[in-house]
Amino acid sequence: MARAAVLAFLALLAVELSTVPQIQAQVGAIAGQVTDAASGQALPGVQVAVEGTTRLTLTNEAGRYQLQSVPAGPRTVTIELIGYAGQRRQVMVAPGQTTVLDVTMVPRTLSIDELIVGAEPETPRMRRAAEAAVALERMVGFATRFDFNTESYARIDENDFRLVSASPLSTFSIDVDRASYANIRRFIQSGDRPPVDAVRIEEMINYFPYDWGNVSGEHPFAVTTEVWEAPWKPEHRLVRIGLHAESIDTGDLPPGNLVFLLDVSGSMMPDNKLPLLKKAFALLVDQLRPEDRVAIVVYAGAAGLVLPPTPGNEKAEILAALKDLQAGGSTAGGAGLSLAYEVARKHHLDDGNNRVILATDGDFNVGASSDAEMVRLIERERESGTFLTVLGFGTGNLKDAKMEQIADHGNGNFHYVDGLLEARKVLVEEMGGTLLTLAKDVKLQVEFNPARVAGYRLIGYENRLLADEDFNDDTKDAGELGAGHTVTALYEVVPAGAQVPRGEVDPLRYQPRSDDPPLSDFDDELIFVKVRYKDPDGTRSRLLQQPVADRPRSPSSDFRFATAVAGFGMLLRESDHAGDLTLNDVVRLAEKGKGNDPRGYRGEFIRLVEATRDLGLLERELLPERRYRR
Repeated sequence: MARAAVLAFLALLAVELSTVPQIQAQVGAIAGQVTDAASGQALPGVQVAVEGTTRLTLTNEAGRYQLQSVPAGPRTVTIELIGYAGQRRQVMVAPGQTTVLDVTMVPRTLSIDELIVGAEPETPRMRRAAEAAVALERMVGFATRFDFNTESYARIDENDFRLVSASPLSTFSIDVDRASYANIRRFIQSGDRPPVDAVRIEEMINYFPYDWGNVSGEHPFAVTTEVWEAPWKPEHRLVRIGLHAESIDTGDLPPGNLVFLLDVSGSMMPDNKLPLLKKAFALLVDQLRPEDRVAIVVYAGAAGLVLPPTPGNEKAEILAALKDLQAGGSTAGGAGLSLAYEVARKHHLDDGNNRVILATDGDFNVGASSDAEMVRLIERERESGTFLTVLGFGTGNLKDAKMEQIADHGNGNFHYVDGLLEARKVLVEEMGGTLLTLAKDVKLQVEFNPARVAGYRLIGYENRLLADEDFNDDTKDAGELGAGHTVTALYEVVPAGAQVPRGEVDPLRYQPRSDDPPLSDFDDELIFVKVRYKDPDGTRSRLLQQPVADRPRSPSSDFRFATAVAGFGMLLRESDHAGDLTLNDVVRLAEKGKGNDPRGYRGEFIRLVEATRDLGLLERELLPERRYRR
């Protein structure tokens, strides 16, 4: 009897163990190293992707990569890096094994054609379509709509220097949006110069992760400062103020009540819109847990619920709903927003993360779609505790200004997705910051010590400036800080006694004279930093404050790199304050500040600046105003 029981147990165990190879047999892995064919040096930041799947990655500092859970069988791997000839390699992925694929890449002279990432060779079908389009254009009274570019950006007037004697305070809302950098990258990779108003320097700086250390204490974030000289004007100081939020592992995030609000209108047909959108959201679905819920609302001529709230472990059902989406019709954006917020409200989680994720090109043109109406709707809904994330897709009719505005008013953030790697960065690597808010209505106010500072200017944040009295007013809306987010602000400071580069005004009759003795109690302080914020569900703000001493020192690699990014932004904007700064200066500064770059983002930035230089983009005329409406 005992022998029979043992045999039965062993038979059952054998059956259970036999299922493991069956599961493992479905997938394998691909790994290897990418090097420069000429020098043999490792290449970081190379995009390695498996065609027909969502598996992609970047090489690390050693040029190595690894792709897990690749479907077994014959696969095509694409290898791409700016300035190198792209490759497509055929491999056989063995079940349960790792296939080694080492690649050497050949440098190429940069040209516009080589910088168009993702371009496919012309096929007979594409040629016939192009010929048909030309034929249609020659018909009297007929024009093809896809030749028109109606991208729009809000006008930005660069911050100028301010006198401390007249304006001792500088107040602004933080901004964790990163859309501007990805959008600029898209232009440069296409061989175009970005429109001036597409360049928001604070979003460029905040795109990159920085090593601020751990967060401790009663606040969900810490404040760090550094003082250095301004590379474009060494007699000026450069002050870096950083806010860095604590990171939270994906598994520790509160349950998610997520509503995907997806634009499926006719303008979303191109490959870099709805098709890319579906792949991007598939990456997010792969990260969902059983306690998360997802609903999908779509809008075109009308809005509709295509997937009711569904547990995160029912991935097949969610992915099937995404796969079935098709583009067509006009764009009833207002109706879509209303329905998405209604769904989120009905399934609200008191202790969860309630968020609408809007993915669109921003081309709202039917129904409640005016900017004012959109803003009022979103402001009403944010009071219910539902936050908003906006993802922009595509080219040609990108409504950057509108998407940024609704994200700002929806207690949310705005990202531009120019490819699957950016989607992975936003929705996988930075999932906590994208989806979980740790502090809302975060405002920063800096007081400048007249004994040390004659004048200053804030670099960037032009559309985030606040009145000084708004700092203590808890009814005023401001930016949100997500888990793991970092925010960097740079001030260019003119030391006391130096000439402030600005227009002259007559001396004031009734104000203290500039030669009056300073307050000796704070003589060694350069600035005083104050931050106000609310808890995600709070209504009263909390205060964090600290002085910053006037002690310039050797900058960290992070400070050098952030300064390089700011300098690049100033050159793209044709800033009056860039001095004699050149693209070569930016490259040298970025290389010195490259530091630890595990995902290759800083290396990619350096190559982007080099591409801008080699293509002579800054020597080109800015695109006509009619093409990029403000």
